[in-house]
Amino acid sequence: MMNTDETVTIYDVAREAGVSMATVSRVVNGNKNVKENTRKKVLEVIERLDYRPNAVARGLASKRTTTVGVVIPNIANAYFSTLAQGIDDIAEMYKYNIIIANSDENDDKEVNVVNSLLSKQVDGIIFMGYHLTDKVRAEFSRSRTPIVLAGTVDLEKQLPSVNIDYQKATVDAVKRLAKNNEKIALVSGLLLDEINGKLRLAGYKEGLKESNLTFNEGLVFETKYKYDEGYALADRILKSGASAAVVVEDELAIGLLNGIADAGVRVPEEFEIITSNDSLLTKFARPNLTSISQPIYDIGAVAMRMLTKLMLKEELEDREVLLNHDLAQRKSTK
Repeated sequence: MMNTDETVTIYDVAREAGVSMATVSRVVNGNKNVKENTRKKVLEVIERLDYRPNAVARGLASKRTTTVGVVIPNIANAYFSTLAQGIDDIAEMYKYNIIIANSDENDDKEVNVVNSLLSKQVDGIIFMGYHLTDKVRAEFSRSRTPIVLAGTVDLEKQLPSVNIDYQKATVDAVKRLAKNNEKIALVSGLLLDEINGKLRLAGYKEGLKESNLTFNEGLVFETKYKYDEGYALADRILKSGASAAVVVEDELAIGLLNGIADAGVRVPEEFEIITSNDSLLTKFARPNLTSISQPIYDIGAVAMRMLTKLMLKEELEDREVLLNHDLAQRKSTK
């Protein structure tokens, strides 16, 4: 009799069915070179014992685990959760399982979760984060595991990535606001992050220049991607004299929107806002937020498709994919 407290192994199934472990393996893997009555007997034992093949053990034997690790900085963030949905749908299509590891926007934890995924012998990793630290880059460099970035830039172009043109998108947003405003704020995450300090800031300056407006460092506000941070910034931004803002993250933008409204300033009549991710949050806000529109789901889906090619040792036609963006006009702009 089986001890029900122990994990059922392929050896247990083979013994109960009276066949070899190789035969059980062939049945589990769908090999047709098994007699039908033997297949039925093995499947009956598998069901009765509730046998579940050990993916890690199979990976050790085949050097593949059909598992992909996904590093996500904030699983509760609507932008990253939509990216993850695109990844998961394509992974399922190609018969891969995903392990989501939440780094909590913490650089040290980020290194730990990367190492944890690598120790599980995942076949590939999709990395989502606000920036690539030297420590994470070093771990990727040491590993032979394929890596693809999704919604994360690598200006050194060492790793394949999928994004939009954040600089051009910011130019477009600034020029739209410049139609009615002379003082436009940039509400950003850490400028240490390349996506903000290099691409978005450059786009902000370029958009001002093309609109014949002067860059003022005092109109650049650096903060965390949190609702409360956006709300708290409202007073400072209004005192700066700005009458419009490009905000780099939707939750942050809603915080600013509500802070401005609570200060008695009307949006969009007296203050205009354009946010950057076009997640579902933009439609929950009142008024609805005008946003840079980007195909968030597609960024995740394309990143996963690129990773499948790398895991199958195929060449990528383009290692740096930039998807199209647009501007979704709603009620936070005139």
